[in-house]
Amino acid sequence: MVKLRVCLCFSVLCLLVTGMAEAQSPTSRNDTDRADALLKQMTTEEKIGQLNQPFYIKLPIPGVKTDPVSYEDHVRHGEVGSFLFLTDPKEINRLQKIAMTEQRLHIPILFGFDVIHGFDTEFPVPLAVAASWDPAMAEQAQGIAAEEAGHAGLRWSFAPMLDIARDPRWGRISEGAGEDPYLGAAMARAQVRGFQGTPENPRPFMATLKHFAGYGAAEGGRDYDAVYIPEERMQNVYLPPFRAGIEAGAGTVMSAYMDLNDVPAAGNVHLLQDTLRAELGFKGFVVSDAFAVGSLVTQGFAKDATDAAFRGAAAGVNMDMGSATYLAHMKSLLDQGKLTPSQLDDLVRPILAAKYHLGLFENPYADATEQTHAEMLAKHRQMARTAAARSVVLLRNEGSLLPLAKTTKHVAVIGPLGNSKGDMNGPWSLTAKAEDTVSVFDGIRAKLPDSQVEYAEGVQIAKTFPSSFDGFIGPKVETPWTPEEADRQMKSALQLAAKSDVVIMTLGELSIMDFEYSSRSSLSLPGKQQELLEKIQALGKPVVLLLFSTRPLDLSWASEHIPAIMDCYFGGTETGNAVADLLVGDAVPGGKLPVTWPRTAGQIPIYYAHTTSHKPYDSPDFTSRYWDAPTSPLYPFGYGLSYSTFSISDLRLSAKTAPLDGSITATVTVANTGTRTADEVVQLYLHQRFGSASRPVRELKGFRRITLQPGQKQEVSFTVGRGERNYWSAAKNGWVVETSDFDVWVGNSSTATLHDSFSVAQ
Repeated sequence: MVKLRVCLCFSVLCLLVTGMAEAQSPTSRNDTDRADALLKQMTTEEKIGQLNQPFYIKLPIPGVKTDPVSYEDHVRHGEVGSFLFLTDPKEINRLQKIAMTEQRLHIPILFGFDVIHGFDTEFPVPLAVAASWDPAMAEQAQGIAAEEAGHAGLRWSFAPMLDIARDPRWGRISEGAGEDPYLGAAMARAQVRGFQGTPENPRPFMATLKHFAGYGAAEGGRDYDAVYIPEERMQNVYLPPFRAGIEAGAGTVMSAYMDLNDVPAAGNVHLLQDTLRAELGFKGFVVSDAFAVGSLVTQGFAKDATDAAFRGAAAGVNMDMGSATYLAHMKSLLDQGKLTPSQLDDLVRPILAAKYHLGLFENPYADATEQTHAEMLAKHRQMARTAAARSVVLLRNEGSLLPLAKTTKHVAVIGPLGNSKGDMNGPWSLTAKAEDTVSVFDGIRAKLPDSQVEYAEGVQIAKTFPSSFDGFIGPKVETPWTPEEADRQMKSALQLAAKSDVVIMTLGELSIMDFEYSSRSSLSLPGKQQELLEKIQALGKPVVLLLFSTRPLDLSWASEHIPAIMDCYFGGTETGNAVADLLVGDAVPGGKLPVTWPRTAGQIPIYYAHTTSHKPYDSPDFTSRYWDAPTSPLYPFGYGLSYSTFSISDLRLSAKTAPLDGSITATVTVANTGTRTADEVVQLYLHQRFGSASRPVRELKGFRRITLQPGQKQEVSFTVGRGERNYWSAAKNGWVVETSDFDVWVGNSSTATLHDSFSVAQ
């Protein structure tokens, strides 16, 4: 037995979850002193200009008036603090030169962009990275994204998105880490460190924690709609990822669009002042979401644009993204005495401090050349390929159909996502070039050069109601097929499947379907994909289903009839090569679900960390909460298969009793009982049996992804201390640590059965 001991001390994450950690300042005292010195030289108009972030888009935006003043003149007059949506390094340098040479005080522009999961090289979408359960990989990926964007002159990303999402109908589930606050906090910390570096090794780049707060809980999963969250759930579920990001030193926070408990987030004093700054200790600056300050009028909160400017500023929104409401109306608020010069300085100071901290005054220009894009791709492709493979979740593998033999003679790749390079980049891949991306079809052909690999699209999918983003962002919307063409394509796919040795189905959603303003009422496979799948399955050929989507789609039929299913999300630039590696066993799937997978949309919201009732799910006579379907999900949170097998056994607690401020250590032995080197994600769940409030039946409180060779064993230990047991109690209106009895489970999903218990006494 090879015996390695890995002792995981999650003391830092414990503090994050409890909200007791001290926030790391995103700027230094010297940065603030320099900002104060500059403020003394600035006019009122120049200060207001620093609060303005125009969209740099020369195409008309629906519903947005064209500004008669040129971008250049705005810069010359000191009316631009930041630009959004400009990525051309030559244009960035041209505008920056105007600021540095023609503007009175030579204050550099801060260029920001939605660097969500890559820049030159696209990595898997954030939900897929969460499925890797590998924060170190998330940190590395965002570090690469920051490096690439930095060459183009960008110093600010509007990521990571930290919204907990428990309704997969919501399109922006793709941008976050799923349903769990502990996993979300781990991914938040990792991404901030990736973008910004560490105190020991800082990077001149800023992260943005968004959308503050509760945006992912929109009613009905309808993007932008109202959110109602009680304080207990806000503190215990929705805020932990933000606490983690703030403690890691995130430079900025983005306020959300929606109403939170009937108060729009961009004008919500309680949210942005009491919670964000006073309670969480955030010391950076707040940027609104697009047009959100101006939208306070539309939302029936502000009387007019002047009132909207006042309410945004009073709530603590430092920078107005897109609406120019501050630029147009803040001077009148000062003239009327509704805002004081000191309040204006408080809004401007952290923006200037951030620019000093980023080194923009000394190094304001982009350094990209014509060769930079190709150089970055060549440098980072292998990491992107590894990340994409590590993010895939194997849901089903009956009869060990996978991995496929490399000697397979005839392989059919069928489905609308099989040769769609642009969709493989995923949503918010705004700077990706489709020609750089490897499709599934191309990846399999390259992997199996001696096989006959053919492709058929089979069906076409499209939205019923397109959004304003479609065609403007993402792959070009295809011209709909005629009924005759649709019939021909279906028949062609069936003919190809019939003559093949194995069929690789590439189904799911277009990337624009998993996006902002792209919610769904159903989880079914769009279009006629289900019909195509059932017809091909009826041919009797071995079928592998590769699912490309971020929301969990309805796989109730497939999970009973298709022997092998892999959830591939959108893997980025190297999707095709990564999937091909997995299909033939050159890589082994090790991802785990970051969300609970419902059987149908009727189960939503469904998540593992629910409280129990007077009739628990595990009671002897329990059947289902529904009379027409099981209560249980199709696949549980934390679930994922491998080409190898593992045992997790011998749970030992270091003590059966712990003091209120003490801790116990839980240790298990993990063994690779299969024949392949592979990864397992060991997960610890905790339950408090009684206290001042009912606690969830299980809560994730520790995890570790490890690699074991065949026959290898490893001990993994988790510390369960005050931090893991702390929670916000509605009964006590605050944080509590209580004497109680606790259940501990350790396993490879949220349904782990390996169990022990301990007690906490005074």
